[in-house]
Amino acid sequence: MGFRENLKAELAYKGILVKELAALSKTSRRTIDNYLRDGGSMPLADAAVRIAEALGVSVEYLVTGRDQNAPALEPDSRLALRSLESLSLRDRKVVLSVIKALKDLRDSERKGHEAALSELG
Repeated sequence: MGFRENLKAELAYKGILVKELAALSKTSRRTIDNYLRDGGSMPLADAAVRIAEALGVSVEYLVTGRDQNAPALEPDSRLALRSLESLSLRDRKVVLSVIKALKDLRDSERKGHEAALSELG
């Protein structure tokens, strides 16, 4: 995947709207829409850095989908990623929605447990 696909995926994963990214990265919404459009242009280095910083990822990740500073993935995670890459964009969105829902549920449960423990102690 390239910059456009990785940017779309990161926006979806983090639940950030294009207008929010535009404000966070000090880049116009129209410019970001252009990066997301099929056949759109690639950002200049300074814009890519601002966008990556706003998303909390590296420019390398947005361009290549990999990050040398990221920890190595467990074998089952690598298999999941390879499988995900073979799916259509529509199916990837469905899988990512399920993963995000599970993460949100886990985070919510953890907060509930922490609140209960703090009441005890």
